[in-house]
Amino acid sequence: MTKKRKKKKKSQLPFRINILFFVIFLLFSVLILQLGVVQILNGEDFQKEIERTIQDTTKIPVPRGKIYDRDHNVIVDNDPVYSITYTPEKGVQAEDRLDVAKKLAEFITMVPEDEDNPEEYFDRVLTERNLKEYWYLENKEEADERLSAKDREELSNAEAYNKTLDLITEEEISQFTLQEKEIIAIKKELDKAYSLTPQIVKNEGVTAKEYALVSEHLSELPGINATTDWNREYPYGDTIRSLLGSVTSQEEGIPADGEDYYLTRGYSRNDRVGKSGLEEYYEEVLRGRKEQIQYTTTKNGVVVGTETIVEGQRGKDLVLTIDMEFQEEVDKIVKEELLTAIQKHPSANRFLDQALAVVMDPQTGELLAVSGQRYDREEKKFYNESFRTLYDSHRPGSIVKGATVLAGYESGVITPGETFYDSPIKIAGTPEKSSYRNLGTVNDYDALKLSSNVYMFYIALRLGGDYRYPFPNGKSASIDYSAFQEFRNYFWQFGLGVKTGIDYPYEATGFVGTEPDAGNLLDFAIGQYDTYTAMQLAQYVSTIANGGYRVKPHFLKEIREPNGTEESLGSIYRTENTTVFNKIDMDHIDRVQEGFRRVFQEPGGTASSYFSNKDYKPAGKTGTAQSDYYHLEEERLYTTENRTLIGYAPYENPEVAFAIIIPNLGPNVSGQHPINNLIGERILDKYFEMKENNDQEKQEQIEENEGDTEEDSE
Repeated sequence: MTKKRKKKKKSQLPFRINILFFVIFLLFSVLILQLGVVQILNGEDFQKEIERTIQDTTKIPVPRGKIYDRDHNVIVDNDPVYSITYTPEKGVQAEDRLDVAKKLAEFITMVPEDEDNPEEYFDRVLTERNLKEYWYLENKEEADERLSAKDREELSNAEAYNKTLDLITEEEISQFTLQEKEIIAIKKELDKAYSLTPQIVKNEGVTAKEYALVSEHLSELPGINATTDWNREYPYGDTIRSLLGSVTSQEEGIPADGEDYYLTRGYSRNDRVGKSGLEEYYEEVLRGRKEQIQYTTTKNGVVVGTETIVEGQRGKDLVLTIDMEFQEEVDKIVKEELLTAIQKHPSANRFLDQALAVVMDPQTGELLAVSGQRYDREEKKFYNESFRTLYDSHRPGSIVKGATVLAGYESGVITPGETFYDSPIKIAGTPEKSSYRNLGTVNDYDALKLSSNVYMFYIALRLGGDYRYPFPNGKSASIDYSAFQEFRNYFWQFGLGVKTGIDYPYEATGFVGTEPDAGNLLDFAIGQYDTYTAMQLAQYVSTIANGGYRVKPHFLKEIREPNGTEESLGSIYRTENTTVFNKIDMDHIDRVQEGFRRVFQEPGGTASSYFSNKDYKPAGKTGTAQSDYYHLEEERLYTTENRTLIGYAPYENPEVAFAIIIPNLGPNVSGQHPINNLIGERILDKYFEMKENNDQEKQEQIEENEGDTEEDSE
């Protein structure tokens, strides 16, 4: 019995082993089958995944378009400079950038040539964090041990990193050598770079030696390139520089407040863009077409190929309406007369420091010269601030009387040729108001020629609903104050109090008075209430000069395609045509034109002593306005005067118009320098002198060409 049991047990053992082997066989079979499926059925897909690459497109900035004056003289150019750039691959770490910085520091210096003290320079440009980040990378293991495991678990990676930096002491970062600081300064620039996007490391003061050394060692400097960049160059110096505007540096990049706008239009964050003036207004034209490079990278970010898919093209060129030769002459005139006025009455004119002038073609709106000069008495230096013709508004005085008379015609409160006796008017509750002297009986022509305030007062009173004449002195005026708005509606048709529409990022529209009373209504009629810019006044006088068309003043004459040869302008891309905003639907504008002619050309006209003998037969209007000047240091309000002048010529077929504002002269100064009249006279004289010279040169050229043709035919 016992033997049988033993036999049975022995017979079961091989059976179990066989089952085990069979199971193992099945498992191997499944494994082999799975390997077959992987290799035969899915092998190609897995191989593609292994070999998969990523394609990314990077846009490389190009030089901006140039800016020319109307005679095709370069006003803004691109000055090529050596540039060292860094374009990191994807996945580049801080340690990698540090290695590049160490190698690059052997070939370039970040300290400018004119910097006498490198230590002070690095103190200015390197922050405490820059220094700590460098120390951390050089002492990573030691720095990480300072943060406990518990703290590390409770903090995010970024928080843990910042906490670790906080634990680095002041002493540890105070012993860096100049060479180490050089490396830190370079790494600071490398850290700004985005993947596959060029970042300028240095483009100011790169020497030929530095450029050559970097070029020779590019294989040792991953991501570094030695190339050329550009800086804006201004052949005419500061002339209209404030109107041309400026461009951001690559460090500034696109403005933070316009980030979404720029990024959705294909800009990178470190792109240089126009940030003011015409550079900003015509950014889309000047920016050019970026070069697009397609990078092929592995999954790990290693670049395995590049291809240019879109050729870059620098920006289109702007041709402005400005005549730079004439502009320089206008600036010179304004400076000379401003300095004379200051020196002649230094005490009385203690607040006088600027003069504004705008010259334009009244038929087309083309701006020929725009001058804003400010004189610093302490520095004894002029500053070219032409932007003030658009930004600063002032009380214009009597030059608005043309608009006042036309408002009187259009509203029906006066008729052509109607007369009033010019004597003081006293409204209850307001100071007595009068002209500079009693002018006797005046009609509309006389009112403009002699600059009668009283004539304008009666227009204002009637516009307000009070037709009493003569006005009973000392009585209250019965005024409907909607007359303020009605007055402004008429003025707006000339561009007074509204935007001129100029092609510029910003322009002021002036101050609108908010105290409606009878005295202020009368002041409004003579330009002593609301304020206007010099550009608005230029548009206003142009509207009168051309017979009632309010044209848009503009800087742009045409846009040109970039020329590859750089020796001449490219083909015309777009021409700026004349824009007419509105036509003055007013009868008798010719009477205002005649009144303006008498101001300049007839005896007794307020500007006749300066313009009556001119062959170019000008017309215009003088103005004086009381102005308040608040002295911040003295905390005191002073009364000053604005002197203004508008005009155009020739009277019959005007081709040039101007507006001049001289703010804050001393009031009632005996023998005051007639700065507004002299500037206007000299500007017109110079314009027609240059025109005659140009016409003569053209005629001589024609005759010379005809002579060459005759010789060829012989």
